[in-house]
Formats: sequence, structure tokens, C-alpha cells
Amino acid sequence: MANASHAAEKPAGVLKVSMAPVLGSGYLLPLLHDFLARYPGIVPDWDFNNQPVDLIQGGFDAAIGGGFDLASGLAARELARVHIIAVASPSYLARITPPQEPADLQRLEGILLRSPLTGRLHSRTLRNRAGEQVAVEMQPRMILNDPGSLCHCALMGLGITLVSTLSALPHLREGTLVRLLPDWYADAGPISLYYPGHRQLPAKTRVFVDYVVREFKRQDLAGLFDATRAVGGRGRKAARAGR
Repeated sequence: MANASHAAEKPAGVLKVSMAPVLGSGYLLPLLHDFLARYPGIVPDWDFNNQPVDLIQGGFDAAIGGGFDLASGLAARELARVHIIAVASPSYLARITPPQEPADLQRLEGILLRSPLTGRLHSRTLRNRAGEQVAVEMQPRMILNDPGSLCHCALMGLGITLVSTLSALPHLREGTLVRLLPDWYADAGPISLYYPGHRQLPAKTRVFVDYVVREFKRQDLAGLFDATRAVGGRGRKAARAGR
């Protein structure tokens, strides 16, 4: 009986989780090797999706992302904030006068995002540490409904885009994208980990929630995505060089 009880508590089974593709492939997949070494009985079944899902109807054990309605019976652990910044490629910046203020973006070509839920173009209000806020509009050069494609078009030199720091970070580090207006950003809300809120969570879900929360803290991913810090480390220098 003691052995049977221990086996029932051992984390095992299919773990179905929904998450945004950029977040999943860039920051959660690298955790899998260590996670599976700790819990070999768990089989990840991960759904990469930019849209919020219904955990109950979809049969998900957990979801990671933003924009979820916290329905009755669900719990949420905030992991980080989604900060939006302006970026462009060095080749595009070589053809223009780089913007000095948010209002300067109005005269430049924009790679814009259309909401896959509402069909409307995303509007952003940038803020700075002084508390100033400016609504931003750009001339549309391209319109996309996939957030992950914004950086790809910016890399091609097609214009300026407003994109999350977690999407832009690898390109900023490589120098293939440059952050513009480094004192300005938009806060698009939290990245949270959602899961059923009842006390008797399955062991596989409980250890996954604890592991993700612990790794976000250990790697300081919330700080890494914080646009008020020196995101990428090369954007400010490159932006000045383009002036």
C-alpha cells in the first residue's frame, strides 16, 4: 500500500500546455532537458498558440501567456511583464534619420500588427520613466497578424516595428536589430502561468508550475524582458551611431 501511494504521487503522464510560440521556443524549450531529467515519467504535449485557450474545454493542464480571462476555478502566477519597444534593422536606419522622439515615428514606415482576435490594428501608447505618455502611429508598410513575424520583416529592412522585448532580444544581442527610442516602451500586461486553482493538482502539473516559476526567478527573465533596463546591450550605441 505504501508503494502504491508513492507511485500515485510520482509526477507522470501527458502534460498538455499551451504557450505563445516565441516564448515557448525561445525560453521554455531550453528548459526541457533538465525538466525531463528530473521527471522522466512526464510526457510534454505543448501547443504553440498566440491566442488564449480555454483550459477546461481544451483539456490543458496549464497555459503560459497573456490576455487570458481568469475564469472561476483558475489560478495565475505572474512571471514577467510584456514590454513593447521600437526596433529596426541597421540597413533601414542607414536610409532614414533615426527618430529622436515618439512623434517622429509618424513619418516613418511601420510594420504593424493586426489583432488575430479583433481584426483591429494594435495601437500602442509609449511611456517613459518620467511618466509621460505618447500615442504612436506609423505609416503602414506591412500589416501582419502574427507577432512572431514582426521581427522577421524588420530584419529585412522593411521598416520599424513595435515588438515585445522577448521577441527582439536575440536580434538585439546579435546586432541585427537596433532598439530605437531607448527611454520609451509600452506595457502590454503580464505573462502569467495559468492552471486549475483547486488544491489537489496532479503531481505532473504541480512540479511543472513550481519548476517554471523557479526558473524564471533563477534566470531573472522578468528583468531580462524589462524595457527600462539595457535590453540587448547594443541598441543605444547603434542608434546613436546612426544619427
